[in-house]
Amino acid sequence: MPQITAGEFRNGVTFDYDGALVQVVEFQHVKPGKGAAFVRTKMKNIITGAVTETSFNPTAKFEQAFIERKEMQYVYNDGDLYYFMDMETFDQEPLPKSALGDNFRFVKEETMCKISTWNGKVIAVEPPTFLTLQVIECEPGVKGNTATNVTKRAVVETGAEIKVPLFIEEGDMIRIDTRDGGSYLERA
Repeated sequence: MPQITAGEFRNGVTFDYDGALVQVVEFQHVKPGKGAAFVRTKMKNIITGAVTETSFNPTAKFEQAFIERKEMQYVYNDGDLYYFMDMETFDQEPLPKSALGDNFRFVKEETMCKISTWNGKVIAVEPPTFLTLQVIECEPGVKGNTATNVTKRAVVETGAEIKVPLFIEEGDMIRIDTRDGGSYLERA
């Protein structure tokens, strides 16, 4: 594995810090009037999401981490195992439900997802940013209710609940944004 020194830190650099996978969020090279220079670093643990601030000697060395991202198709789930297929080799890889994020509840079978791995271990499953889903259950809209920004609860074909405008009805196809927990964008 290639090494990186703290003096080479840039935003977005990932490295192994005491066995944890971290990414540089902010860095600042500090050269005080007295004493040795140092690198003040704000870094995020990619797996837990915790953000910490630490100072390093510019010559401190770390193992640079390479995160492999691969497109895989979600095939099916069997209990708490979710199966993804590599479309090049057709190998299926089972992942536990705990490896999937909250926004995975919008993913239906045969959807392509980005799987991020580090040292052979899956660290993230990223669904597509925008998905088109069918509304299978929602309350009927009240005629004449045209107030702006009023929403109602709807259930999409994956079983997930979202808030939609009053004019959406059962059977409508809608586009949602998965980045913020599944917000309604438009009719599809």
